[in-house]
Amino acid sequence: MRYRPFGRTGLQVSVVGFGCWPMAGDRYGAIEDDEAVKAIHRALDRGVNCVDTAPAYGAGHSEEVVARALDKRRGEVLLVTKCGVKVPPPGQPGPLRDSSRANVLREIDASLKRLRTDWVDVLLVHWPDAGTPFEETMRALEDVVASGRARFVGVSNFTGAMITECMRTRRIDVSQVGYHMFDRRQEQETFGTCLTHGIGVMGYGSLGHGLLTGAFTAATTFDSARDWRANGVAFGQPIFRADNFKTNVGVVERIRREVAAPRGATVSQVALAWVLGHPAISTALVGARTPAEVDANDAGADLELSADERAKIDAILAGVAGRVREFTPLRPAMEPWGDEMRSAS
Repeated sequence: MRYRPFGRTGLQVSVVGFGCWPMAGDRYGAIEDDEAVKAIHRALDRGVNCVDTAPAYGAGHSEEVVARALDKRRGEVLLVTKCGVKVPPPGQPGPLRDSSRANVLREIDASLKRLRTDWVDVLLVHWPDAGTPFEETMRALEDVVASGRARFVGVSNFTGAMITECMRTRRIDVSQVGYHMFDRRQEQETFGTCLTHGIGVMGYGSLGHGLLTGAFTAATTFDSARDWRANGVAFGQPIFRADNFKTNVGVVERIRREVAAPRGATVSQVALAWVLGHPAISTALVGARTPAEVDANDAGADLELSADERAKIDAILAGVAGRVREFTPLRPAMEPWGDEMRSAS
């Protein structure tokens, strides 16, 4: 496993981080908690030192599973969790965004209890909250650091302009954003700002939310009751929708045939190496629910793509369907986007 500076925190982070959204139990289908614990252990044994979770992942279930996995191994891990997204009252749509001072302080205490630890290494605001001034949120984060409940803080899914505004009150140590071959919006939106200010960047969705594993065919379907990809839209981009999905499966097959196979690698390993090739990226988050999935992705941490291979990938990616150019934070968090986005191609 390779390691990189985590922005200007002084920490060294593994280039592959363990993303815990899939073990929430409510977004990618049912999951066996014992297997999820084994998956985290396998990742740690392979040198992964970053585990990313959030209270919004299964209403705290993901954090509870992480606590089980890190029992007696807490000191090996840079533990990241989030705040600012909460379950709505019964009968109200949600989840709800709330980055008020009171809620930030309430959520970190609740997370620490679920995680069975006294501190996290990084606390992130999960999604921007239009109802709370950034100054209030950033001062609350500073108080969390001053109290010892988090070592560093940052934001997730914020635009470049939002990051700049937040920095007027308190330094942002870490930014987490979606980044993979099918979603390159952050190259223009936030990466320049992060490089300029030495902000560590965590890229999530490194395998295109499963699309870049090479496991899908044009006939693949998703369970509408248990899998968020069933609506066809991934963070504002309809890359899983109908004909777009079929086209994109073909794009993945070309990457497998023209780039991965000649290198003796899998599509997922090439996809991971591609993400890690951007200088802004500190760690690429990959979700896994079993030890076998951890093993399948591991080689991508050491694979380096040549300039010719990256150029070939860029040419192939020109055929992607449903990719959206502009990034706008979802409102409210995680809701499906409107018809105008669903029909985009």
